[in-house]
Amino acid sequence: MIYPEFLKPGDTIGISAPSAGVGKKIPDFEKSLSVLHERGYQTKETASVRVNDLRSADGRTRGEELTSLFRDPEVSFVMSAAGGDFLDEILPYTDFRVMKKNPKWLTGASDPTGILYPYTTLCDVATIYGANAGSYDIEPLPEYLENNLKIISGNLIFQKSFRMYMKTPGFLAEKVEFDTPVRWEGTVKELDVSGRCIGGCIDVLKDLIGTKYDGTKKFIRKYNDDGFIWYFDNFSLSAEVFYRTLLQMHYAGWFENASAVIVGRVLFESSETGMTYEEAIKRAFPDIPVLYQADIGHTIPSMTMINGAVLHLTYRRRKAALSFELK
Repeated sequence: MIYPEFLKPGDTIGISAPSAGVGKKIPDFEKSLSVLHERGYQTKETASVRVNDLRSADGRTRGEELTSLFRDPEVSFVMSAAGGDFLDEILPYTDFRVMKKNPKWLTGASDPTGILYPYTTLCDVATIYGANAGSYDIEPLPEYLENNLKIISGNLIFQKSFRMYMKTPGFLAEKVEFDTPVRWEGTVKELDVSGRCIGGCIDVLKDLIGTKYDGTKKFIRKYNDDGFIWYFDNFSLSAEVFYRTLLQMHYAGWFENASAVIVGRVLFESSETGMTYEEAIKRAFPDIPVLYQADIGHTIPSMTMINGAVLHLTYRRRKAALSFELK
């Protein structure tokens, strides 16, 4: 596994918009950038970042802009500006050969899963899931974002499950207020396990299954001796679609030698038949331990995950802790 250089003061973060632009919330984006600047980092944006549209540009332009940051010798680290819905359109126009030849950390959350996952599984370069460049606009900066900033600077801290989370989606709330107790659940009472970490937003991952951008089989073959810990951030898949997607992943061989699965809290829950997410999990994974209602994904606070690294995970009394080892 290739682990690029972490951020150091004075380094330049390249920001592109492989999905949506940030034009609707420029003041918030500026607040987020100011946090990065205060930490001693420079930023360099591609042309489409501040576009006010669900697509920051056409697919070719977005793919070429992302690739340009890996060619740029001034850029040390690459961030997605925001999430969205249409990142998959850039994949034919993203030059993975350039990205592998010039490995840099690539980080994002939500729709950027569509580029993080193939970059790790096809190119064998670790990536970071947890925040976009526009995520640091919360004042004061909460612990989970402080943790993220530590990790992207190379301080691989232990992350522990949080005490409270925010029930209302952050983008629908007037203020950030952690108001609901965190209670991780599990299909086992206790767990102490390690494995290669891999996953992302399952709403996006499902569209990669079986395509040429799905490097899962290659990834599993190479690291089979380590075992695997999968994590899934479910934005809005219904319980039934979530279940069927997990089955499809099973049929595609994604869960071979899986040591455990972590499922985050679902942001927008729904069901067409009355199936619960707990039922979907237990039906999909009768033989693999699963932790769910986890601090991963669209509900905040959320943990930062390193795709490709070895994840050490412990769970007991509905609390969890995890750490990463780069080997």
